[in-house]
Amino acid sequence: MHINCLLHAPFEGPCGIADWAADRGHSLTMTPLYAGVLPPDPASYDWLVVMGGPMGVHDESEHPWLVAEKALIRRSIEAGKTVVGVCLGAQLIAAALGARVYRNREAEIGWLPIELTAAGQASALCGFLPPVFQVFQWHGDTFDLPAGALQLARSVACEQQAFLYDGRVLALQFHLEFTPESIAALCEVCADEMVPGPYVQTAAQLLAVTPADYAQLRVALFGLLDRLSR
Repeated sequence: MHINCLLHAPFEGPCGIADWAADRGHSLTMTPLYAGVLPPDPASYDWLVVMGGPMGVHDESEHPWLVAEKALIRRSIEAGKTVVGVCLGAQLIAAALGARVYRNREAEIGWLPIELTAAGQASALCGFLPPVFQVFQWHGDTFDLPAGALQLARSVACEQQAFLYDGRVLALQFHLEFTPESIAALCEVCADEMVPGPYVQTAAQLLAVTPADYAQLRVALFGLLDRLSR
């Protein structure tokens, strides 16, 4: 299986997703849209993975490649590809499916819990996960649930945390793929976004986690991707 990964910033790579692909024997290429690289043809990959980034879905005047990217996501879904979106990637998928993307009432930045919906707990994709578990969050925007999508998870601060569309399009508002190095990079590059709030932790809190926390992310990530690939 071949995976193409769309990148929006040099400090938000696939991390754990690339590790999963290598471990499972899948090939992976990366398309740095931020560097002016054109999106690939959907015929060239089996999976499309859309990563996060500091921009918003509607920032097309500043990042004109967003127009072509959203069209590519729509074409990939229509072509029957498996599509996975993380954070901004999840918002781009929602927009491609016709849902509204807008500012959330609160920013979520830090190690925070999400809760599986009843549908999420009953699904073959998420049923192995605990009903409530800790993930890494860094976002200020959110989206409405696209028509026909299955809501998988929510949090106190943000109703839409994950959805599955047509059994093969997975959107995750949160991060399971991050490593200590990628979180440290975010804390440095996007420090201005850590405005104090009820769901915003400090850089010290973001970095002061144990290897067990990252191991739990890895178990959840690999389990979801394994089940999505069946």
